[in-house]
Parts: sequence; C-alpha cells; structure tokens
Amino acid sequence: MSLRERLIEYSNQIVSGDTIACIKHKWACQRFLYDIERENTDDFPYIFDEERGERFLDWLRLFKHRKGVLAGQNIKPHIIQEFNFGNIYGWIHRDTEYRRFTKGYWQVGRKNAKSQSLGGVGSYEGSAFGEPFAEIYCAATKKEQAKIVWDEIEGMIMGHADLRDRFKVAYGTITHIKSGSIIRPLSKEDKKSGDGYNPQCGIIDEYHAHETDEMYEIIESGMGARPQPLMMIITTAGFNLNNPCYRVEYQYVSQILNPDSPIENENYFVMINELDKGDDIKDEKVWVKANPILCSYENGIEYLRKRLKAALDVPEKMAKYLTKNMNIWVDAKENGYMDMSKWSKCKSKVDEIKTDLRQYPAWLGSDLSTTTDLTSLGLVFSLPDNKFLIKQHSFIPEDKLQERIKTDRMPFDLWERQGHLTTTPGSIVDYSYVEQQAVEWREYGYQIQEVDYDKWNASHFAQNLDSVGFTTVEIPQMLRHLSLPTKDFRKLVYSGRIIHLDDPLLTWAVGNAVIKMDAQENIMLDKAKSKDRIDPIAAIINAFSRAMTGQSNDMSSHFLNNWRM
Repeated sequence: MSLRERLIEYSNQIVSGDTIACIKHKWACQRFLYDIERENTDDFPYIFDEERGERFLDWLRLFKHRKGVLAGQNIKPHIIQEFNFGNIYGWIHRDTEYRRFTKGYWQVGRKNAKSQSLGGVGSYEGSAFGEPFAEIYCAATKKEQAKIVWDEIEGMIMGHADLRDRFKVAYGTITHIKSGSIIRPLSKEDKKSGDGYNPQCGIIDEYHAHETDEMYEIIESGMGARPQPLMMIITTAGFNLNNPCYRVEYQYVSQILNPDSPIENENYFVMINELDKGDDIKDEKVWVKANPILCSYENGIEYLRKRLKAALDVPEKMAKYLTKNMNIWVDAKENGYMDMSKWSKCKSKVDEIKTDLRQYPAWLGSDLSTTTDLTSLGLVFSLPDNKFLIKQHSFIPEDKLQERIKTDRMPFDLWERQGHLTTTPGSIVDYSYVEQQAVEWREYGYQIQEVDYDKWNASHFAQNLDSVGFTTVEIPQMLRHLSLPTKDFRKLVYSGRIIHLDDPLLTWAVGNAVIKMDAQENIMLDKAKSKDRIDPIAAIINAFSRAMTGQSNDMSSHFLNNWRM
C-alpha cells in the first residue's frame, strides 16, 4: 500500500472513530483528508509527493532503537510517525517544489518516540537530503536539555556502519562531510543573540519547559534566507500555563486544527495527542489518545499502570502524571498563587459590559515598585451579590521599554497600543502620570472610595493624592494583614465572583504570582520568589483588602440581569 493510501486509510479510521483518538487528532486527520481533496487547485497549490514523504521514513528505518524493550532492533515507524512526517516531508508546492510545511508541532505523552523522531529529523536535515551547508540547531534553554536530541542524532549516525564515515563529530558539532552541513546543540547558556545563524532546521524539544520564547525567536529569526526551512517542536504538556508553549503556541496551533476557527496556516503542521475533557484517567481505553505509540505494546501499557498507581497513592505525583503521561496541561507552578484555568473562566470582554460601572463604589490600589520598574494601579469595583470587577493600568519608563521587552520577553509595546500600559518620558517612572490616571478615573465618574497604597516608595504619591481630595489608606505589607484578602480573592475567582476584562498584562502578572506562607498558614504574594513581575495583581490585592469589607449593601440586584457573563 502506498504512503498516500496508508495515510488516507488511517485518517478515515481516526475520523470515523474506529481508532480511538482525541478530538484534535481527529481534526488533524480531517485537515489531511480535506487537503487531499483540494490538492493541486488554484486555492491550494500543493501536491502530495509520496516519494519525498517515504524517503524520510526510509531514512528513519535505517536506524535502530537505542533504548527500551526494542533496543537493537531496526526502527519501524509507527503509523502516527508515518502520518506526521509523511505530511511534513510529503507536501510540496507544485511550482517551486519547496516543502509546504516550514513548521511542525507535535504534542504527545512521554515515551512516544519524541527524541527518536527529532533525531531522525536532525540527521536527515543535516545529511545529503537537506540543503547544502545546512545549519541544524537543537535548541533549549539549558545545554543539558539541548544535548538530549543532539546525543540521539550522534548515536543514530555513529551506530550505523554505512553512515558514520560520512559524518565527523568534534567539539560538539556533527558535520556532514560532503554537504558541509552542521548539527549543533544551542542553549540560552551559549549567550548568543542569534546574529550570524542561518538555520535550515531548528529543533525544540520539550518547549513547555521554556520560560520565554527566546530560543524559538533566535532560530526563527535566522531562517529568512532559507527557501524551505523547518522549525520542529515536539513537547509534552507542562505545569506553567504562563510559559509561551501554552500561553501562545498551544492556543495558536489548536485554532489551526479547529475546523470551526477562522485561523488558518497552510505552512504549519500540527498534531496534538491528549486526553479530552471529561475522560477518566483510570480508563485504560483512553490512554491511547495521549500515547499512540506507548499503548501499542503491553509493556507500554503496564508502564502507564504503574505510573497511575503511584500518582493515586502519592497525590504530589499526580500533576506530573497528568502532564507527562496523559498530556494534560496543569497549572502546578511551585507555590503558584492562581489556577489559571479558573482565572480564564472569569474573563469578560470590555464590550460585554452591559452596565455603567460608575454607579458602583470602587477602591483604587497602587503598587509603585521602583522608579525604573513596572508601576501599577488596580481598580476593584464592588458589585451586588459579593461580586467584584477588576481592572488595572500600568506604567513603565519610555527609555526602559525595549530593555523590558528583551529581558522579560513580553510584548509591552503591544500592551501599550492596546491601552493596558502607559510609557512615561525618560528613564524613570514619572509618578505624575500615575497620579493623573487616578484623577482621570475620578473625573470620568468612578466612585473611588479611597486609594490603598503600599507605603514603600509612595509617601509623596499619597500626599499628592491627599492634596487633590482623595482619601488615602496605607496597606501594611505583612502576612497577618494580607493573608485574608489574598485567600478570599482567590476563593472568589474559583467561584466565578471575580470579573476581569481579559487584560493580557494582568493575566501575565497573575500567572507569575507565587505565595509565601507562615506556620499558621497565612499567605501573601511573594515578590522575591516571583520570577516575573506581579505589580498589577499586587495593586489589585491592596485595593481588594479594603473593598472586601467595604461593600455597599444597597446596590440594586438588577446588575446581574444586565451583565452577560
């Protein structure tokens, strides 16, 4: 049976439900069948070249398994590998014959041949089948992680008697002698900016662990001169929903697959193998959704059984089991403050507000930080039925904007254009802009009851607002004072009683927040342990500490009828 026929048959089995698969796997197969239907048309100028797709799979078959129960046996690509890499290497443009897919994303559970697959991609791209003088980089934030795939490539090549003489390995570089192509590990520890790189292929393993998109950008930004580069990402799910893999890439590629989404990208191949919402992790029949290769043999299923038992016996192991084995994203950052999936359910678009917030009392919190850092104001509106609406506005020195974009790896310039952030002239925050924002909100009609501030660095700020008629209240930054509002704010988020306006800067700050706890289980946000900035949520907690006890009880309950959640 030809590769085309195998992939069509496989896709039909997945879409029909004859083979168990998650919904996003089904979408990927629907996408392939749709592409076959419109192949070589004016709207879709791509053709499926079976020879090219099979050539990569034949390359993979040259090598032997290096680990596990199949160690020493020749690799026989699993059908999921045939589907993924048959697509990536098989589709080409009908006129240029350049490959269609210049990016690939595969999210799958642990022990499903991720490193083996990436090893095949790296060695193939760095051999005679790739571009001459190709540069292949195995990218990670740490050298040790970057070398995992590089070591796999070296082991595959050096383990093949007919290939090892065609490559040279020296000083951390694998060189294909005939084409002059090189394969290297690349990490943040190399302290490279990306200048001078000309990648033909970038390989990112376990992208979920990257705290920023720095390595991704280094690779992608250098690919412009290549006619048909390939960025290949293979990852499991992870713990930190604020990292770019979940926050950006996973959301984007899920939209690419979703047939009901308007987002399309004909040059990005996507496969996601995960459990669906509502699946019972104890039901062995659904394990194959996240583990298409591991569940194809009994030893693999037994491995998952043992991992599940350990997770059920020791709850601390459950988060790792869900992310690594069932490929479910879990917000489990160490000492993390907020479950971001619950936070996401509380968002509401600005244009969905069906009531005038000026009729409700508001408390204004501030977190001034240092004069060169992010400074934030947070508004907490007290609504009927123990609900609160929150919003923030932040400030950053104009001269520090580009520096913050580079160091924090966040789009502060975009957030400024969206109205969530103001840049103030010079190299330090001009607090007069912060004070003016408070005045403008009051002039707009917001019923600001008081300004709640952390006295650190804010004495003059508080005096200035006092002088223009604001009531100012110092909020002691101590565990015994902030514990109850910090706990209650989270409790109200979890019960859906906090409404936020889908502000990406605020969401970033909430996701960054970690807590510290004393022996009596009092908690507060821990700025020292939070790796990134938490100023917007700190400002809101300051305001909430007063708003939670200062609600007006005479608010009309018609608010709920005029609010679309």
